[in-house]
Amino acid sequence: MIDIKDKGYCPTLEEIGGYIGNPVFMQFCIDMKAQYDCVGKAEFSSCSWMPGWNVKFKKAGKNLCTVYPREGFFTILIVAGAKERSAVEAVLPSCIPEVQEVYEQTESGNGQKWLMFDVEDRDEVYRDVFRLIGIRRRAK
Repeated sequence: MIDIKDKGYCPTLEEIGGYIGNPVFMQFCIDMKAQYDCVGKAEFSSCSWMPGWNVKFKKAGKNLCTVYPREGFFTILIVAGAKERSAVEAVLPSCIPEVQEVYEQTESGNGQKWLMFDVEDRDEVYRDVFRLIGIRRRAK
C-alpha cells in the first residue's frame, strides 16, 4: 500500500484507489471523465489541513474539484466562488439536507465557500456533488 504522505513518490489514480479501498473513487474518476472530459491528476499538498497526495480535476485551467483520499472514503472539495454562489443557492433547495447543511455551516472567505463532502457510496451526496460541479463547468 502507498504512503499517502510520501512526497517522493507520486501515486497513480489506481494506487490512490487502492489506498481508499472503496470502488466509488474509481467510479467517480470514470464519471468525471464521461461528464467533463477531464482526468484526475495527483498533486502533493503541504497544507496543514490535509497534507499529502490529493487528486485535482481540472478543465480548461479551472479546478472543478479536489479529492482528498481517506481510508474507506474520500472527501471532495468544491469551491463556490463569487460567480457561482447565486447558482449554487438556486439549486440548494433541491439538494439533500446534508448538502444544504454543509453550505449553510461553511463560512465565506474572500467571497468563496470551500465546501467539503465525504463520499462513501453513490448516494444522494454523490448526485448532489455532481450537480455542484456542473455549476463550475457544464457537463458534456
